[in-house]
This record gives sequence, structure tokens and C-alpha cells, in this order.
Amino acid sequence: MTPFIRLHPADDVVIARAQLVGGTTVEGVAVRGLIPAGHKVAMRDIATGEPVRRYNQIIGFASKPITAGEHVHTQNLNMGPDKGHFERDYAFGADVKPVQPLREATFLGIKRADGRVATRNYIGVLTSVNCSATAARAISDHFSRKTNPSALAAYPNVDGVVALTHGTGCGMDTEGFGMQILERTLTGYATHPNFAAVLVVGLGCEANQINAWLATGSLSEGENFRTFNIQDTGGTRKTVEKGIALINEMLPRANAVKREPCSASHITIGLQCGGSDGYSGISANPALGHAVDLLVAHGGTAILSETPEVYGAEHLLTRRAVKREVGQKLVDRIAWWEHYTAINEGEMNNNPSPGNKAGGLTTILEKSLGAVAKGGTSNLEAVYEYAEPVTAHGFVYMDTPGYDPVSATGQVAGGANMICFTTGRGSAYGCAPSPSLKLATNSTLWKRQEEDMDINCGEIVDGTASIQEMGERIFRLVLATASGEHSKSEKHGYGQNEFVPWQVGAVM
Repeated sequence: MTPFIRLHPADDVVIARAQLVGGTTVEGVAVRGLIPAGHKVAMRDIATGEPVRRYNQIIGFASKPITAGEHVHTQNLNMGPDKGHFERDYAFGADVKPVQPLREATFLGIKRADGRVATRNYIGVLTSVNCSATAARAISDHFSRKTNPSALAAYPNVDGVVALTHGTGCGMDTEGFGMQILERTLTGYATHPNFAAVLVVGLGCEANQINAWLATGSLSEGENFRTFNIQDTGGTRKTVEKGIALINEMLPRANAVKREPCSASHITIGLQCGGSDGYSGISANPALGHAVDLLVAHGGTAILSETPEVYGAEHLLTRRAVKREVGQKLVDRIAWWEHYTAINEGEMNNNPSPGNKAGGLTTILEKSLGAVAKGGTSNLEAVYEYAEPVTAHGFVYMDTPGYDPVSATGQVAGGANMICFTTGRGSAYGCAPSPSLKLATNSTLWKRQEEDMDINCGEIVDGTASIQEMGERIFRLVLATASGEHSKSEKHGYGQNEFVPWQVGAVM
């Protein structure tokens, strides 16, 4: 096995499989100095201003002369004088594939009365505003299997009672974009099939009035969906008592379910990567992409997101758009983000994070090219805005920020009943009510943080598994997890704190 990885014959760099010391020969080129694992080595002399290619795509421009064998990173590679604004060939629909007959696979799901299928069976406690968060948490804490196991002892089919609180809901324009996003997000969670029942707790005087939200979302109260305000109830203690009583009424109905064979077409996965490294685009992301292609072939749905982290690679997605307007909508969202970052005195290359750079990623262009690999090769069927209901089947895109909890919150609001999350640095994340699988990009991370990781895609880097083999393992694990097998993050109790709706607009 070579000590380096070449991703494309036309690339200007190769990737260190393990740490390389000066004098090591790589494709006939002597390495100059120490090259950390996952980092890039120049394979030719590169003049200042020249583009540098990885995946046979531009990942940046030389900020000073680079000699063959040198470490290529932030000291000599940047976005160029135009900060990444170079021409891309969007070639809308050029790579669209013919539709194939659907394959069949099943998992043990929970069928709801409206025909939708759940992968989990929770009761949710949502809040209209941050001011009711403490009361909501107190209600859910009463049903904790760790501190009060008797509360749910008679309800083994209920996965738990979770409070999903947030930091907004007031001090905002009641008609503005931020309020629209919050209402859309809460509606998506209130109607999510993984919730058997939902309780909503408000304060009473907030901008996000519960009645206005219900009207906007076309929601109405029923025996499994109840709402009330602290101010109307008479304070915190009475609110907590009322909430506990209402959930006790809901529990017998929530428990009256059973798992039964369901088509894999009912699985919708939100695709995430966090704490990425130089191996992300080599191992876990393309392996997840292969699993996505398998899911789509079986009629399921996968949602790629994190728009600031596809910046510079969007042309690879527009080529797969089934209609020009689908690809154009993605390009329009990229333009929105360029404007949004500019008016906030930032730039798209504010990403990668320090951890990403330590792992070998230099520019957002490089990070994005690896990130889009999570989306496989299937046709791009639709593009959605944040937290919009995902109604199409197949591979779709949702516009979200790159910050993982915010992005995944939008995906779950859109209908994702599972999350698949790749990481190279060791991200700690879990999700409720949709289980999250963690995919390690390298074996060092797997050995160090195995209690948090569900599968080791580092075997691809080690040469002991192919991308296709690993993708099939991920797909089988998705089916098992959707059938009720607990992910590592579920065993640790992650999920309640990771509900983070996107806050857009002024806080007033």
C-alpha cells in the first residue's frame, strides 16, 4: 500500500495516507519537510496565481511559488484574488441518468394513521419561545428513564419524551423571514411521523404567538397535539403539572404501536458532515454517497444540505438536475449566500474551521468538493428552502447553513427520519426524534472515539475495504437503525440539545 493517495491523474497534489517525513519519495518526487496525515503534497512546481487541482477540480490558487514535494496548505494556497469567483460550467442536466426500475428492501417501521412511516416513536415537548424552555424541560425530565424510570415503565413502545427548546421566538419581526423559518421549522417537527404526540408550551406574550403559528401551519389541536401558555395556566409549577398530566393521557395511545415490514422508500436521510478532515472526501463521504445511491434505487430519499459547504462544487450538482429550473434554484441559493455573507462583513471562505484546517482542508472549495460526495451520483430531483416539506423521492437538496445542528434541524423539519453524519475530527452529535449514525473517516478517530462512532470508513484509507463495500454496509446499518437498533448517539442520550432552528434577521 502506498503512503499517499492520488485521487485523479490530472491532480496537482496527492494526499498523505500517513505522516510523511522529508526525503520520502512520492511518485518520483522527494517530499520537502514534514507532511501530516491527510494533508497535501505538491507533485509539480506551481507558480503564483496558478490554480491547484484535487479531484480534478480547482481547490484554490497558489498564493506564492510552490515547489514539487512541498506541503500545500494555508501558507501557500488561497481562494485567489477574486475570492473564489471564477467561472463554473453549470451544464444543467448534462449528467442526468435514465430512470431505473425500483429495487425492493424493507425495514421494520411504525405505520401512522395517515400512511406515513416512522423510524422512532417519541412524544415531543416543543416551545414557542425561549421563555418557556425551562418549563418544557421540567415536563420532559419527569419522564426520564434515567432519573424517573417508573414514569414510562408501562410504555415500552415509547422511545421517550423529549423537550426540543430553542433560543428565539421573540424580539423579532412577526412578519419577517426569521419568523417564517421558525414557524416552518416548528410545523415540521409538530407533524413529524417520529412523534406519536406533541405538546407545545408557550409563555403567552411572545412574538411567536401559538395561535398565529397554528393558523400559518394549518395545524389544529387534537388528542395527540395540545398547546397552552404559562401565563394562562398560572405560572411555572402549574404549567409543569398540567404538561405532565397531558402527556400521561397521551402515553397509552402512543404506546399502542408495533413495528412491521415497510418499504425502504419510506426512509428519508439527512446527510451531514462535521469536523471534516482531508480524508472526508476520500472515505466516508463517497461511501455514504454510494449508500445514498442504493437508498434512491430502493425508492428512498436523501437530503444534501449545508450550502456554504457546497460552494465551489455546486456545478457538480447542477449537472445532475432533472430540470434546468431545479439547477438554477441551487445557483440562486448560492448567490443569496454570497450576498448574505457580504452584508454581514464575512466571506464564503470563513469556512473551513480551524479543526478542518488541522485535518488537511485548506479552502472552502476543497471542503465543498469532498462534501458533495455524500450525495452520490443520483439525479437531483428538487431543491428546497430551509425546513420546507420534502415531497419528492430520490436525491434532493435543502438550503441550510453549514453549522451542523442548524442544518440537521432543517432537514428533520423537512421530513428526515434519519441522519447520517460523517466526521474526521470526531464530532459529537445526536438527533431527536430522528436517529443519527456517525461515520468515521479514518481508523485513528475510530480507535480514539469508537464509543461515539457507528461505522469505520477509515478501512477505505487503510486499503481493507472499497467505497462500494462500505456503502453497502452503511445501507444495511441504515435499515437496521430504522428498524429500531439504537445508534451510539442515542445510547449516550444525545438529541434534545441539538434542536437549533436557523435564526435569520435582526434580534430586536
